[in-house]
Amino acid sequence: MRIHGHRAARIDPLDLIHREEVTALNPNRYGLGLSEEGMKELFDVNGIIWTRGVGQGEEEELWTLEDIVKRLRGVYVGNIGYEFMHSPSKTERLWFSHLLESQSLPSPEDHPLSIIDDQKRRRIHELLARSEVLDNFLQAKFPNLKRYGLEGGESMLPALDALFGAAAARGVRHAILAMPHRGRLNLLTDLLQYPPSSLFHKIKGGSELPEDLGVDADVLSHLVSSPALNYGNGAEIKVSLQANPSHLEAVNPIALGKTRAKQLSLLKTSPADCKLGDRVMCVQLHGDGSFSGQGVVMESLGMSNLPHFTSGGSVHLVVDNNIGYTTPASGARSSMYCSDVGKMINAPVLHVNGDYPEDVARAMEIALRYRDYFRKDIIVDLLVYRRWGHNELDLPGITSPLMYEKIAARKSVPQLYEEKLLTEEVLTAADISRVRGDYKAHLESELAKVTSGGASFTPSYPSLLEGQWKGMAWPRGEDAVHDPVTGVPLDVLEKVGKASVKVPEGYEIHSKLQRHVKNRLQSIEKGKGIDFATAEAMAFGSLMLEEYDVRISGQDVGRGTFSHRHAMLVNQKTEGVIVPLNDELEAQGKLELANSSLSEMGVLGFEYGASWERPTLLPIWEAQFGDFFNGAQIIIDTYIASAETKWGRQSGIVLMLPHGLDGAGPEHSSSRIERFLQLTNDRYTMEDGRPLNDNINMHVVFPTTPAQYFHLLRRQMSRNYRRPLVIAGPKGMLRLAAASSNLADMAEGTKFKPVLDDEAVVDKSTVKRIVMVSGKFYYELVKERQAKSSEIQDQVAFIRIEELAPFPFAQLQTVLEAYPNVEEYAWVQEEPRNQGAWTHVQPRIQEVLKAANGGSSVAVEYKGRKESAVPATGVGKIYQVQQRAVLESVFAGL
Repeated sequence: MRIHGHRAARIDPLDLIHREEVTALNPNRYGLGLSEEGMKELFDVNGIIWTRGVGQGEEEELWTLEDIVKRLRGVYVGNIGYEFMHSPSKTERLWFSHLLESQSLPSPEDHPLSIIDDQKRRRIHELLARSEVLDNFLQAKFPNLKRYGLEGGESMLPALDALFGAAAARGVRHAILAMPHRGRLNLLTDLLQYPPSSLFHKIKGGSELPEDLGVDADVLSHLVSSPALNYGNGAEIKVSLQANPSHLEAVNPIALGKTRAKQLSLLKTSPADCKLGDRVMCVQLHGDGSFSGQGVVMESLGMSNLPHFTSGGSVHLVVDNNIGYTTPASGARSSMYCSDVGKMINAPVLHVNGDYPEDVARAMEIALRYRDYFRKDIIVDLLVYRRWGHNELDLPGITSPLMYEKIAARKSVPQLYEEKLLTEEVLTAADISRVRGDYKAHLESELAKVTSGGASFTPSYPSLLEGQWKGMAWPRGEDAVHDPVTGVPLDVLEKVGKASVKVPEGYEIHSKLQRHVKNRLQSIEKGKGIDFATAEAMAFGSLMLEEYDVRISGQDVGRGTFSHRHAMLVNQKTEGVIVPLNDELEAQGKLELANSSLSEMGVLGFEYGASWERPTLLPIWEAQFGDFFNGAQIIIDTYIASAETKWGRQSGIVLMLPHGLDGAGPEHSSSRIERFLQLTNDRYTMEDGRPLNDNINMHVVFPTTPAQYFHLLRRQMSRNYRRPLVIAGPKGMLRLAAASSNLADMAEGTKFKPVLDDEAVVDKSTVKRIVMVSGKFYYELVKERQAKSSEIQDQVAFIRIEELAPFPFAQLQTVLEAYPNVEEYAWVQEEPRNQGAWTHVQPRIQEVLKAANGGSSVAVEYKGRKESAVPATGVGKIYQVQQRAVLESVFAGL
């Protein structure tokens, strides 16, 4: 029964799941109960079936086979099907069987499962009835609206209500909720207290956010709310529904990252016995098609119990419609259940029939108890249906005629429950009429606020700058600080730099790291030759001393892809790990090095979610190579590039994407800078004197010196607002002597420079050709120029554009105007013409040249590779020929 009971359980409200007779559940198969007398045979069930609580005696307890079968079928072959015997943990298997069969936990101090009394039944009914009233109201008032209603899946509401109530009673104070669009409006306006008037205002074409915020907002089915729900006796829980895009399941890792960040923040002020998961819980809702079909589900589940990523267990509720868009389950997955993906982490699964909301509530309490006890993920598979198909304008009978013939012939879930409560005399017909009538009248009143000629409706300001964000500024506000000084006193730089490679006495590091330590200490002592890794450590440590936390995640970030960082040191004898900046600096802030799983979308989403929670955290995701971000494109498009514009949500996330052609071939060469530049809303023209970055959605940079990198990292936290930062990171520059900085470049009074002039040019009047460039190719150009005659050297200047977006119009104009006799302007890049920064910088450079030349149009010439379908060739000889041709083109004709 424990293994196979779910296969016979009555879990499908439409009875469409193909079920064969489960012979494993028939005692005859085992030679038992072959006759009526056999069914009366007595067996000692003590130690076989849980019938008592722990410590209640071990004496013999005789049951007939008939009673044993009846008892087990009552537990395992009902409206809930349990899958837990696949767990490799004997403790978990016994926990489940004990709870289900005896209804008491293995822990004597715990309590039996809650009883669904009449008060709870009336609560369930109100949630179901109001959901149906809302859907009917919207259908009547807005018949052409795609609302993705909850008809058929109304039990989702009592499921969440039961979960939140039980969690609040157990001391959980925050629930981070992620869900797709189906049923979202029902949940918002009922359980999550979203004003229906705001909903109707949105339906009628209004914005959910005040116009003076200057945001574009989002569609109806992506609205959010974060109420505090009070369940009595001091049990209160704040439920924060996360903003999400239409890409199903993309919100899952966002919610996980935000959950962990909130928990770690609360742990700093909680009692010593408070543990991860005690105060904050992640709740994820899914559709059956997306849960079994979207890879980010697997990536997120894979992080659930990893160091640096676990958040104390998530409760997953799959609203299982047995159909995905128009695809039936048979064409949507290869497994029996949509929840089978959860078995990759041995998550228990509770399949429950949505026609029975009391069983649904019971399943959610069991799920919470498991999560609370083991701090691991659990899945509730809520089997329901969609009354109207994918949306209310759909004709689902075209592709699923038999399913929708059954749906059309059946009463709704609220109606079925009302009949049950009428029969049990919990409710009267007048009670039912009152609940429905009162809520419909409330909706009419709320609609009148939007449509009447009375008081005008104004959206309320969201809680964007409250809680941990209190004291921060709106990026487009007058009090926003865009360009702070980020330099640090020299003594602090030296202190941090030395601490970053401090090795305790007797701690044995790898022999090859001795040189790493020695070189860093020597460069600090001399005050020059500072490389990228050292500058990064100084940025991290100085921020930690200012009480900021730093978290960098990705694949092998502790060491660094190019074996350059070594922010963590491993004892060669014991494999023990230390993080010198944490151990030696004794700062209030901490550095968290999260060597991640081989995941991009999931891990980047996780870091982004953390960035939503805490402006005092510098979150960095480093791709192993720049093009690895491809796997996380949905997170970049729908969150990083657009969250502020859609939802007013700030993020200080940093993407480190190693970039540069070096003969590595089509992959691992380019971070596709062009894609990020295309995603920015960077202006094309020089305008109105306002700061160029006051309206940019994210910064895209390609720094060429360690000092520039240092200032960029510190600028992320020194500004009084947060914006995403995309860094085309160094590869070949990491150990390039020419690409080093002096400590003075990071000292007090210094800051990031969007444009770097050519310091090698002695007499600017001799320059005839200005070549603008970004990134590491600059150093190859300088080396090539040094091989030319002095006459040619004097005629060419290289101007580095370090910040590509927002484009530094004014700074570039200032630099260019210092060269009085220039005849030609060019942009050079090693990437193919259809890639790299060319298409972004070309019209903007020409705008600058026009302003610098009194309004006359001046052309900027392209120098670089021709158009290509790949970032780089995989043939070494061809690569060298191409690279040589680009270098020579820069000096051709001089």
